[in-house]
Amino acid sequence: MFLFVRLGVTLPEVKKENDNISLTSGETPMLQAKLTGQLTLNFLRRIHHGASCPCLYSLSDYCTKKKEGTRTKHGLRSDSSVSRRAFHSQGVFGPSVSPRETQHHGRRSFSLSAATIVNSAPAPVKPYLQLMRLDKPIGTWLLYLPCTWSIALAADPGCLPDLGMLTLFGAGAVLMRGAGCTINDMWDKDFDKKVSRTATRPIASGAVSRMQALVFLGGQLSLGLGVLLCLNYYSIALGAASLSLVVTYPLMKRITYWPQLVLGLTFNWGTLLGWSAVQGSCDWSVCLPLYFSGVMWTLIYDTIYAHQDKEDDVKVGVKSTALRFQEQTKPWLSGFTVAMMSGLVVAGINAEQTLPYYAVLSTVAIHLSHQIYTLDINKPEDCWKKFVSNRNLGLLLFLGIIAGNLWKGRRETLLQNEEGTQISEIINT
Repeated sequence: MFLFVRLGVTLPEVKKENDNISLTSGETPMLQAKLTGQLTLNFLRRIHHGASCPCLYSLSDYCTKKKEGTRTKHGLRSDSSVSRRAFHSQGVFGPSVSPRETQHHGRRSFSLSAATIVNSAPAPVKPYLQLMRLDKPIGTWLLYLPCTWSIALAADPGCLPDLGMLTLFGAGAVLMRGAGCTINDMWDKDFDKKVSRTATRPIASGAVSRMQALVFLGGQLSLGLGVLLCLNYYSIALGAASLSLVVTYPLMKRITYWPQLVLGLTFNWGTLLGWSAVQGSCDWSVCLPLYFSGVMWTLIYDTIYAHQDKEDDVKVGVKSTALRFQEQTKPWLSGFTVAMMSGLVVAGINAEQTLPYYAVLSTVAIHLSHQIYTLDINKPEDCWKKFVSNRNLGLLLFLGIIAGNLWKGRRETLLQNEEGTQISEIINT
């Protein structure tokens, strides 16, 4: 009885609810006994953790859910797990991690997803965050990951990549991707209005004017310049050279069927900049093959992405590799995969990478092959799924470079020890 009073549920209330839902005579005692045991365990757990025990779910609600899950003669779905799911969804056994509001109490659960954070932002700020695509971070990942490859390859043997550089380039990726999206939406305002997927973008929908977007772009580029000025002079000049690509890329879809190639040249500039930021200048024997591989990777994932919009692209008159390749997309993507893997092998050889790196390259090749083999270019949802899976591919390659570099340090240490032993033996003899 103490437990039910503590939870805000009294036995008379239970009886009253039972009268309303008309449970069978044998079911009510068993249900009360089972629930009492569950609530007692939960109550003791909360005492152990020093938490208060507010009433999160009443027994009458539970009985109602039980009735809804078992009564089939009135057309309701019969499912023995309905009552358990309803009980757990209210947080009795711990806080919920769902981003949605609960049906009965309207409590908002805690979530840290990018989309939830953007949607929770103040109304005056929200359109600008959407303009930067902060609610869709996959583009930022695809811009950032080539930078991480280069930074990791440039690290000294046996050392982890420079955490400060990774953080700095991460901030730069967020800002420059946001700036690129702002430029793209300023150029494409009229096109975006004609496509259902892009009609709600802030500039196309009128939430942000072109002048406001221009001022916002100036702020992003200023912050991006601040990040760039933290690097050495060689890297500052190299980074500034990429600005022309950032500005002109959105125009390429009006001119050529290969805008994805220009995007690849833009998005993978970090493979050059990351190495120079760590080492002071580019080692072109490593940086150029890595850059080439990144461009091929972009051609793969962005061609897949473009197949989502090919019908709208035809209507508004813009071009893409998806329209260029059409039904021959898979052979083209297979060729890009071979080129990408060849460039990564050459970069690894010139960087004196080791076994773990090449083992991961094999996994990357399998991942890409599976993407291409299972791709359905006529299903936008499948194209999106394949597109976003490239984040995991890029992270996998990053971890492979780190593992290879650590193995390289271990190997060099063993060689130095062997040389020291040989020198000692010569001296002793």
